[in-house]
Amino acid sequence: MPTRTADARYEGLGKDGRGRLSTQSGVIDAAPYGFGTRFGDEKGTNPEELLAAAHAGCFTMALAFGLAEGGHSAGTLETRGAVTVDKQGDGFAITRSALTLTGRVEGLDEAEFRRFAEEAKAGCPLSKVLNCEITLEIRYG
Repeated sequence: MPTRTADARYEGLGKDGRGRLSTQSGVIDAAPYGFGTRFGDEKGTNPEELLAAAHAGCFTMALAFGLAEGGHSAGTLETRGAVTVDKQGDGFAITRSALTLTGRVEGLDEAEFRRFAEEAKAGCPLSKVLNCEITLEIRYG
């Protein structure tokens, strides 16, 4: 498996600083981030938003591959990731990654869909690396 990279640059310090994030693929290229994008409503991105997207994407792909390996070929999966940051001591910690899955797979009942989804949640590489509560809400149909 290849190693993937991203770069962060921050100019200035603290709340007055401004950063830019870029990814190896170029899909994210000098996206602004800073205090206002992380803790306010300024336009730009932030690490938690990117982690939520990465976890939702990783989980959804793991589920799609699990379903395909289980003999299923048609369906739709949509996942929203929501990462929670809480104050802990003098700093902050990611305390939760909540996945909300909406999906439907032809020829699969809800109980079996839930089984595949729970296996994907446990097996997704990002789920394995996160040291926080990971929840999964499933909407089938």
